[in-house]
Amino acid sequence: MATDALLGADLELAERTIDYCAETVAMRENTEHAAVTLLALEAPVAGELRRVVTALQLVDDLTRMSTLTEHIARTARRRHPAAAVPAPVRNLVSHMGETAVDLADAAVGVLTTADPGDAADLDARDDTMDDLHRDLLAAILAEGWDNGTAAAVDVTLLGRYYERFADHAVEVGRRTLYMTTGQRPDDTALQPG
Repeated sequence: MATDALLGADLELAERTIDYCAETVAMRENTEHAAVTLLALEAPVAGELRRVVTALQLVDDLTRMSTLTEHIARTARRRHPAAAVPAPVRNLVSHMGETAVDLADAAVGVLTTADPGDAADLDARDDTMDDLHRDLLAAILAEGWDNGTAAAVDVTLLGRYYERFADHAVEVGRRTLYMTTGQRPDDTALQPG
């Protein structure tokens, strides 16, 4: 939604996206309250404690993904009615948005299955976002960039938001594996599946 709002200069969609993102803050607070209550009242043992603490870290990653999405939507709102993304980089930003959605969907899959191969695949998919981010920066720094400083700043920040979003999705996979298996993904030789 944020990418569609951004590329379509769609103020209504940007506002809806911002509202959805605000809901994640309330969900985060509810989750943190439940975790603290569980820790205080249930006296979890080591495995349970690992799951609760890691779940809190997961909530932090997911909330940060939402915040980055909100930043994208706010950029669309700030530049409305103009498009925030100049024509020469629209396709790159569109591809970054698609990749972000793909990574978020894959992270949900890892949360659901805790499959090590799927978690490793998240890391490999992040390489696509890294390549797109590098291409976006190269386009901004190219001699032919004639879209102005404000657009260069906006696009640079947008690229960073997408790139960090992807990094948090990868971290969701790593934390999920640790939560369910007790093994740190860096300690295991996971190969993309």
